[in-house]
Amino acid sequence: MPRDIVRRAEAIPATSMIALAIGAAAFGAVAVGALAIGRLVVGRVTVKKARFQTLEVDELTVRKLRVREYDGPPPPA
Repeated sequence: MPRDIVRRAEAIPATSMIALAIGAAAFGAVAVGALAIGRLVVGRVTVKKARFQTLEVDELTVRKLRVREYDGPPPPA
C-alpha cells in the first residue's frame, strides 16, 4: 500500500524577512518626510489676491494667523 507523502510549506528565509523589514522602514521614512514637507508648505501659504468685504489684499504671506471675533464693546485702550 503506497503512502501519501505530505510536504510541509517551505519556511521564508531569514534574509528575505530582513529585506522586507528594511523596505518597510524605508517606506515609512519616506512617508514621514513627505508629511513634514507638506506641513512646511501649508504653514507658509501665500495669497496673491484676496477680497474680503471691505478689505482688499494684493499679496500676503501668512505664517501664523489668528482671527478673533468679538461682538461686544471695544476693549479699553
